[in-house]
Amino acid sequence: MPLSDRDYMKNPPPRRGSIKPGRRINYGGANLNPVWTLIAVNFVFFIATIINSNIIGTLGLSPSHFAQRPWTLLTNMFVHEGFWHVFGNMITLYFFGTFLNRLVGQNKFLLVYFAGGILGGILYVLLGAPYSIAIGASGAVYAVAGALAVMMPNLKVRLYFILPVPLWLVVLVF
Repeated sequence: MPLSDRDYMKNPPPRRGSIKPGRRINYGGANLNPVWTLIAVNFVFFIATIINSNIIGTLGLSPSHFAQRPWTLLTNMFVHEGFWHVFGNMITLYFFGTFLNRLVGQNKFLLVYFAGGILGGILYVLLGAPYSIAIGASGAVYAVAGALAVMMPNLKVRLYFILPVPLWLVVLVF
């Protein structure tokens, strides 16, 4: 009997790396996880700002310059001032983003991330001081945390890795 006639060969299990909600997309052997990709891009931009601090003024979002530089609505999410700024945003993105990505899949995760960051930028343009600059992924990261809190409000998280509290309370306080 040839192998193709055997029952277990007629319906093989899905290949590793196939697209399923909450899984990574496999592009020719490279598993791309959107959370790790965003973290890497943010750290690359952070290193670039260390090398050339003018990048902050160029890519940061300023209400007074928004009409001349509309791309800053997106680029400001990748620029951070100082190690603790980028580290705080990325550690929060890692914990909440990994969970949300598994829960809803990477397309919806990326939609929440970028929609939250862009909406935060629009609100800043409308409400912020005209000559100030907004930088950082906080709007996008807290959109991810907020989406997770709406979906699983009573999920227990450890505040400062010690005190277990419901997720909705953590998102509300921070």
